[in-house]
Formats: sequence, structure tokens, C-alpha cells
Amino acid sequence: MKKVESKNSYSLYEGWISVISNTLLFILKYWAGISTGSLALVADAWHTFTDSLSSVIVIISSYMGAKPADKEHPFGHGRADLINSLVIGVLLGFIGFEFISKSVVRLYDKQSVHFGTLAIVVTVISIIVKELLAQYAFYVARKSSSEIVKADAWHHRTDALSSLIVLAGIFLGRYFWWIDGVMGILISLMIFYVSFEIIINSFNRLMGETPDNDIINEIEKILKEMNFDVHPHHFHMHKYGSHIELTFHILMDEYISLKDAHEATTRIENAIRDKLDMETTIHTEPFDTVDTD
Repeated sequence: MKKVESKNSYSLYEGWISVISNTLLFILKYWAGISTGSLALVADAWHTFTDSLSSVIVIISSYMGAKPADKEHPFGHGRADLINSLVIGVLLGFIGFEFISKSVVRLYDKQSVHFGTLAIVVTVISIIVKELLAQYAFYVARKSSSEIVKADAWHHRTDALSSLIVLAGIFLGRYFWWIDGVMGILISLMIFYVSFEIIINSFNRLMGETPDNDIINEIEKILKEMNFDVHPHHFHMHKYGSHIELTFHILMDEYISLKDAHEATTRIENAIRDKLDMETTIHTEPFDTVDTD
């Protein structure tokens, strides 16, 4: 339980730092966008604002994920972050559609924007702050194994990249009247891409997944160290935030007693819990009746 609480505390810190930073950046970028009349800067500001919303969801998910398992939720509340990730993904999709529509209208009407020093300073500040936030969020995501924090990190990264596009456009704006509209479309496409990635990844996690080869290799290594020749196969993994449930099959001698089979699988489950921090359920099968492909 202490390990879960520690992982959730990482997410909470990241969430609060992100909310405060993004709110200040939103105000700064929105003010600069209105002052210069730049649709791209305003779109970039709202992109930052969605990061604030996603960080609020990070905080809510961290509190929910820390709740212990109960009768209605025997695996805990860790999948709240996946549900909330889906909400963020859908929200980003709507925002991307809104700004790509406005950018097309601006191009159709041949509206140009004259940028100044204010736009340059604000955009440079945004790039630096957002990339620092992205690096921190990726670090926290690795520490906490949280999909919602990883989604938050990608929001920071795409916001930094969109601000970089805006900065390039500012310097080119004096030569091309259409640069602001084109930048608005590019930023909208980036928002669409992140939205798609978050939705698909969260959906796949909710459906259940096969462990990657590194985890399977670690399990095989544990079995080898325990001198078990049981041919593990048919792996399935279900993640509930920082809580992971793993199931797989093993082959055993058909003449082994039920007591000995139980003791062997219990030793394997304990070893995996100690070394990989996963709860494991193992199904045993006789050697001559199973296809391990």
C-alpha cells in the first residue's frame, strides 16, 4: 500500500505543478493572442488551457487511484486514469476541430496578422516552460506507471511544439499573409494526433493487453532461477493504475499432487510479486495436452 501511495503522490505533485504553470501560461498567451490578433496564438493558448484541465483530471485520478479495493471494485480504482484519459482525448478532438475550422475561414478571408516583440517573448517563454513540464511529467509517468500522467506529458510536449511552430510563423509573418491561418491548421492537426493517440491507447488498456517481451523474459528468468521447467505461455495483463494483474498458464507433470502443484504456483506468484510488483494468477496444465503457441 505504501508503494501505491508513493506512486500516487508523484502524480499529485505533477498535477498541481502543471495546473499552476498552465493556468499562468494560458493567461499570458491568450493576452498576447488578443493583443496581436493572432488566431494561432489564441489556439495555442486554448491548447495550454486543455493541459490545465487534463492536469486537474490527473489530480482527481491520483486521489481515486489511491483508494483501496472494496467489495464493488476488488482490483482497486486505478483504472480511473484510463477513463479520464478518454475524456481528455475527446476534449482535445473537439478543440482541434474548432480551431481548424477558424483557421480555414481565416485563409478563405485572406486575413493577415502583424506580430510584434510581445508575441516573440511570450512564445519563447511558453516553449521553455512547456518542455520542462513535459520532461518532468515523463519522469513521473515512469515512476508511477500512470497512463494519465503520460498523456499529460504528451500534452506539454505538443504544446511546446505548437509554440515552436508559432514562433517560426512569427518570423515569417511579415513575408506571407497566410502564415497565421496555416499555423492554426498545423496546431489543430497536432491536437487531433494527440487526441487519437490518447483515445486508442486508453481503449487498448481498458480492453486488456499482452505483456511486452521484457516482462515475459523477466518471468522466464525468475522461473529459471527457481529451477522450474514449466513452459509459461498464454499471458494476459490487466493494469489498474499502479496495480497490475497478470495471468498465464504453465505446464506440469500430470501425476503431481494437487498440493504440490498449489505450493509450486504459490512460490512462483510470490516471487513475481516481490520482483515485478505484480499480482499473478497461474493456470496449470499437463504437459501432453496443450499447445503453447
